[in-house]
Amino acid sequence: MKALVDLSGKRGLVVGIANGHSIAAGCAQTFRDCGARIGATYLNEKARPSVEPVADALGAEWLVPCDVREPGQTEALFERVEREWGSLDFLLHSIAFAPKEDLQGRVVDSSAEGFATAMDVSCHSFLEMARRSEPLMHGGGCLLTVTFYGSERVVEHYNLMGPVKAALESATRYVAAELGPKGIRAHAISPGPIATRAASGIDRFDEMLDRAAAAVPERQLVTVADVGALAAFLVSDAACRITGTVIPVDSGQHLLA
Repeated sequence: MKALVDLSGKRGLVVGIANGHSIAAGCAQTFRDCGARIGATYLNEKARPSVEPVADALGAEWLVPCDVREPGQTEALFERVEREWGSLDFLLHSIAFAPKEDLQGRVVDSSAEGFATAMDVSCHSFLEMARRSEPLMHGGGCLLTVTFYGSERVVEHYNLMGPVKAALESATRYVAAELGPKGIRAHAISPGPIATRAASGIDRFDEMLDRAAAAVPERQLVTVADVGALAAFLVSDAACRITGTVIPVDSGQHLLA
């Protein structure tokens, strides 16, 4: 099968593989199929047994822990990138978290601590990784993150992650503007509902999937491979004049009220 785009020689860091069904894994697979070299992360030792086989199957050149809540781990990750490769061509940031009690309650009832944690892990960590990627992207590069249309519309049960993802999308635009003079592009990919481990924390997510599949114009949900195809295009040279976008890959869900 012919590769969608040519990523030969490009080096990419994939943050957020939880298992073989995660969005990050689907994107990493497409990056590899297109010729890119991949480094990856796992959250902690508890998560490692789920991630390591996936990383091995993808041919990841190295796998390191990265819990952005732990002091020094993000810094250590980028030190590893510099030590292994000396440069970086693209980054996929696919991590999000909110405490369950805050995520499954009303937004107005969210605690200050829970809101701050969700913003730190899901949004500010992208800014932190953009800042650390900047000196490694010598000839330019691309920074990707993952959002959801609950950022702009009220989606039942999405709750606290709605305003957090809205902040992430705004942050992406500022990253694109600030790093653009160095040839560094930034995008937020907005997939439709996909059954992933991260999504399982959203209350009644299975119902959301069923409703979406019945309502979207294409009458079928997207897959992680669909997201990967878009991600591979965005990090390729073919997209070198596209930046600062929030791009839906959702079978047309964003068209609906």
